[in-house]
Amino acid sequence: EIIMADKIYFTITGTQFFEGDEFFEKGMEVILEKEPDNKYDHEAIIVKIPGIGTVGHVANSCSTVIGESYSAGRIYDKISDTAVGKVLYKMPRGILCELEKTVDEVKF
Repeated sequence: EIIMADKIYFTITGTQFFEGDEFFEKGMEVILEKEPDNKYDHEAIIVKIPGIGTVGHVANSCSTVIGESYSAGRIYDKISDTAVGKVLYKMPRGILCELEKTVDEVKF
């Protein structure tokens, strides 16, 4: 019997509103940061890359979440104010990532 560790996957969406998705590569780390002041979504989580800034959001609707990845709403209470994710795949509908760890504070 194979027992898989509980991994949390998420989708980065909205990259076209920032710097695009051309530079995303498998294995690169991204920073997740809660965005409680977002007027459209009270569970919004922005995605940042050091040296670039905001590059998108964690997908939070059934039309933007890829496969079995978690929506921002499902991740929001599982992380502190910031967390680290790792890019797994760049896909036409978004960037699929794995949640690596939560961190106390990340400075930009």
